[in-house]
Amino acid sequence: MSLLPLLFDDSWMAPSYARREAPRRNLWDEVIQPLALVNSLLESPEYLRSLNSLQQQTSSQMVLDKDKFHANFDVQHFKPEEITIKVTGENTITVEAKHEEKQDEHGQIYRHFLRKYVLPKNCDMSRLESKLSSDGVLSITAPTVGDKVDRNIPISQTGKPARSVENKAENAQQKSKM
Repeated sequence: MSLLPLLFDDSWMAPSYARREAPRRNLWDEVIQPLALVNSLLESPEYLRSLNSLQQQTSSQMVLDKDKFHANFDVQHFKPEEITIKVTGENTITVEAKHEEKQDEHGQIYRHFLRKYVLPKNCDMSRLESKLSSDGVLSITAPTVGDKVDRNIPISQTGKPARSVENKAENAQQKSKM
């Protein structure tokens, strides 16, 4: 038996022994059955409900505009006493939430998250606020300190000369001596 056919085998054609041992899969097994499975999952109301809730969740988002810094966190699985917000550093806030193991219908649960944000220098850290909504969304807001605004300065007239007549005479004498 020659080894040349095995060495120079065309990759487009399967060898005859492979066709006998592994029969070809038909279109139903390869394409249509997986599509039917995906369709059945998408049509089930439980699956659609979870997809809709994922789209509506605010989870964690941050917005920084010219008026304020604003951050939202989904902390619905934590009690208010399990959440801490600290000012660490000059313009850094740390949000941490954790709870120890809790019993669930599936077993034990341990949750923990830690977020650190460096706020811009123009945020007023003394006016930092946090609010927890009834649906478990924690909102943190820090207003920005207004930039120095252009303002008009009024000009008042005194009615008196800034330099007196004597100063003018002295200046004239000094110029003549030089």
